[in-house]
Amino acid sequence: MSLNNFKDFSFFSLWTFLLCSALSVWTPVQGEVLVIGSNLPIIAAPGDDVILPCHLAPMFDVQGLTVEWSKPDLKPDPSDRLSRVEYVHLYRDRKEVPDMKMASYFRRTELFMDAMKHGNISLKILNVSEEDNGRYRCFIPKLRSTVKAAIVELVVDSNFAKTSTTETPLQTPDPQDTTPTNGRSRVAVVVIVIALISAVAVAGLIVYFCCHHLHRTQKHPEDDETQKQPLTV
Repeated sequence: MSLNNFKDFSFFSLWTFLLCSALSVWTPVQGEVLVIGSNLPIIAAPGDDVILPCHLAPMFDVQGLTVEWSKPDLKPDPSDRLSRVEYVHLYRDRKEVPDMKMASYFRRTELFMDAMKHGNISLKILNVSEEDNGRYRCFIPKLRSTVKAAIVELVVDSNFAKTSTTETPLQTPDPQDTTPTNGRSRVAVVVIVIALISAVAVAGLIVYFCCHHLHRTQKHPEDDETQKQPLTV
């Protein structure tokens, strides 16, 4: 393989790698189903009924999948090998599984069954107290996606003014809007990555053509010398 062919092959390989990298980063944003939570904490007063928003975008029927709501900051007792972290709410085989539920949430949580076919897995918690403070994780273990979970924070504050309507509005994704709210930050990251890849590609093109021109100049120096010699009569 000649030097020119080797350089051409190397440049083509670099360009192919950059293109594949850009496609691999962009694909999840364009077609992948994402689990979306809330960027802002849900604030309530003791005794309120609250809704922890969580849904899939684009809309996706999850009635046949397992949905887990848990508190990720709770860890099993290391001294008890048989201990396990129980769920705030567990949905499996198209129904709730109360046997694996934390006792403090018994008969206090529910999903919106009719809305699950539209990808809504928001959790309603009744009569919250300050013991319910913390982060909640909604998780779909068998979802074919790189984003199977989302975090929602609940803040129960006794100083929070209790209003006549204490529930957080149920967040059902708009069928016309397939871009999740907190997914826009992911899109911004992708745009930055693609811009960097494009800059590297342009730099590679410049280096390639410079090296190619330099190689041709070094290969045919006699042409330049011939052009420099004055014509004699």
